[in-house]
Amino acid sequence: MADHNELGKLGEQKAIAYLKENGYTICTTNWRFQKAEIDIIAQKAETYVCVEVKTRTSNYFGDPQDFVDKKKIKLLVKAMNEYIISNDLDVEVRFDVIAIIHHKNKTTLTHFKDAFFYFD
Repeated sequence: MADHNELGKLGEQKAIAYLKENGYTICTTNWRFQKAEIDIIAQKAETYVCVEVKTRTSNYFGDPQDFVDKKKIKLLVKAMNEYIISNDLDVEVRFDVIAIIHHKNKTTLTHFKDAFFYFD
């Protein structure tokens, strides 16, 4: 497997552990709809959370969250809408980004709640 795929898996594992530690229930991971993939769908209380995980080894080319563009946002919104409809849910939905920088043995994780407000 390519190094960037390994890094992505590591980032998702760290994000899942972080979410669980903070009271979220993980509903599913790597949920696909058409061209979109939602890294993590989690639930906390009555809110379902679509989580995009961005992992990098440094911020030399920009912070991980900077790589969530408008096209990606549109795909995630469309996919999450389909998830809600196909599971016949009537819940609040929130879109978060978890940005991870993993360099050598040091990891920093930043959780952006309601992230798409930041990325307009």
